[in-house]
Parts: sequence; structure tokens; C-alpha cells
Amino acid sequence: MAKEFETKVLHGDKKGNREIASKATPIYQTSAFTFKDLDELEGFYEGNGRYLYSRVGNPNTDELGDAVARLEGAPAGLSASSGLSAILAGVLAVVKSGEHIIAADDVYGGTYHMLKEELKDFGIETTFVSFTDLSNVEKEVRENTRLIYTESITNPLLRVEDLEAVISFAKKKGLLTLVDNTFATPLHVRPYEFGADLVAHSATKYIGGHSDVTSGVVVGREDLIAKVAGKIVNLGANLSPFEAWLTSRGLKTLALRMKAQSSNARMLALALKDNADVKRVYYPFENGKEGYGAIVTAELSDKVDMNAFFRALSWIKIVPTLAGVETTVSHPEVTSHRALSTEARAALGINRQVVRISAGIEHANDIIRQFESAIKESVKRK
Repeated sequence: MAKEFETKVLHGDKKGNREIASKATPIYQTSAFTFKDLDELEGFYEGNGRYLYSRVGNPNTDELGDAVARLEGAPAGLSASSGLSAILAGVLAVVKSGEHIIAADDVYGGTYHMLKEELKDFGIETTFVSFTDLSNVEKEVRENTRLIYTESITNPLLRVEDLEAVISFAKKKGLLTLVDNTFATPLHVRPYEFGADLVAHSATKYIGGHSDVTSGVVVGREDLIAKVAGKIVNLGANLSPFEAWLTSRGLKTLALRMKAQSSNARMLALALKDNADVKRVYYPFENGKEGYGAIVTAELSDKVDMNAFFRALSWIKIVPTLAGVETTVSHPEVTSHRALSTEARAALGINRQVVRISAGIEHANDIIRQFESAIKESVKRK
């Protein structure tokens, strides 16, 4: 069994046991599986068979869930149609109507909206609070509180969660924890090893890594993952075989990509810190050997015309997402955190001058030059 991350990301715990010994897993692009007779069909329902219908299970979707679980150090994992559907399935597996969630107030805007607005229709209430001081969290615990939700690195301001403290607090209160580990990836942090009950990923991002697939993964305790499976199957949140295959293929280069991208992000963050026209740089410099993740968020000075800045970026694409091998940039105010009120964004520090940069695998000097040039060109002249 492989011990090092770089080996685990390529090899499972066991050799493949397929009838045709292909080196790469085939794409099982089928909606259903066949049976030789009624006895074999009945055997599936008695637990003697694995595959019936691809919404219920497929070798490609299983491979992805199992692979990410292995990297996270968790006993079980499942894939889903997107990161948000993975989070939703995880939440609904452990929280029911009439129960309450406490979530960090600086999470991804799409998650914030889902927890705050969509779950109300399920009779589930969420309270958002700063996790920088757990006494704030303790004040919000109710008799019907069931779940603590946070991100290992928050989106977009890159606060590194004190997972050990948050999870320890939750356990003392008898609460479950669900952690979104998308930004850190299991290369940098493995929340399950800190005691998290469930860990979710938008596998669209670093797990897949090439901006050509939409997928999600949730891993954790076997008893909870069994409940998550029911939600994914019965709510139709399953991932297609082809997209699972693409994501699994991308996963194989996670260690190489993430190391290069994290190194580039750190160098870019250092360069932007020294730029007089950058008001603030968000990057967790003190964590990890080469920084901590491949995202840099910066607040540009008020002298920078934002439209001019984005137009001046040349080969760096403006996108609403992140994590591909190409460097990209997004504008959280109008994309990822658009659903938040103006007041909520202001309280978090998300304003028009804030940009979120996803470092790619290009040469760091080219990335730095491109941003420095765009900032210089877009400064308002008197």
C-alpha cells in the first residue's frame, strides 16, 4: 500500500480486478447493467451485486469517490454532479426539517445562498457567524443545532480555519461537522484526520483540474456516507460516468499541479504585497512549505479603474470559477458572492476593488508581469 501522497494519487490500495486488464479504467458509458436471469437480478437487491442502474452506481463514479476518500484518509466517499450537490447531499444526510446549522459567515457565496435561502424550504435554518472566535459560535448553539459547517480555506478571503479547534468544539457539543476542502485539497489539509465527520469538494476545481468537467465529491464516516448515498441517488444528484472518468483522470496529476500552482501563487502574492497600487493581499503565507493553496485575493487601490484592469489582462482569462491549469481572475462582488447583500459583502471586506486570482502552472515571472502591467495600465491619472 502506498504511503506518500504523490503515489497514492496515482495508485489505489489494490490492483484492478477487471476481466479485461486495461491499464486505464474504461468509461462505463451505460445507463444500466444487465443480468443473466431473475436470480442474479434478485441477488443485487439482496446485496450480492454492485451495479444496476447508473444513477444508483457506476464503476467510474465509484472510482472517483473511492480515490478522493483514500487521499483524505476517510473510509468511504461518493461522487456527485457538482460541488454544491455534494454539499447539499452531505447536509441533508445529517440535518432534517426543524433542525439548525451554524455556518462560518465567510464561506463561498453559492453555499451561503443555498444554506440561507434554499434550505428554508426544507425547514432547515442556518445561522452565519464569524468563526474567528468560537465564543461567537457557542452563543448560537441551540437545542436543535445539528451541524457545524465551514471551509478549510475560505472563499474568497482565504482565512485558514482552525479545524482542530472547530472540530473539537463540535464534538464537545455533540454536533457533526462538514468541511469544504476545495481550496486546500487533501495535498495541503485532510479535515477527516482532524475528526471532521464529512468532507466535501467541488471536484470541478483542483480534483479535476482542467476546467473541462463539473463534479463533486463527499467523503467521511461509512455510516454517514451511506446516508449521503441515499440523498444523491434519490434526489438525482448523481454524476455521469464520462464526467467521473474525466475527473479521475485529472486527479492523477493533482500533486504536480497543486505544488506548481501553490508556488506560483505565493510568489505572486509576495509581488503584489510590494505593489503601491495594491491595498491589501489575502494569502496565508505562514502555512505550508510553499504557501497554502493556489488562490491569491487582492484588494486593489481606489486609484485602479477596475474595468481598465480587467481589459488589460491580455492572456489571463476573466472567469467566474477557479483552479484550472491556466491562470485566471474573477470578481467576487459580481460573481461568487453576488447573492450576498451589499451589507454582508461589506462586512466581509468584499468590494469592487477585490479580485480573486487562481494561479496556474505558467512561469511565475510571466504571471507576475501580467498583473503588474495590468495594474499599472489601469491606474487613474489626474
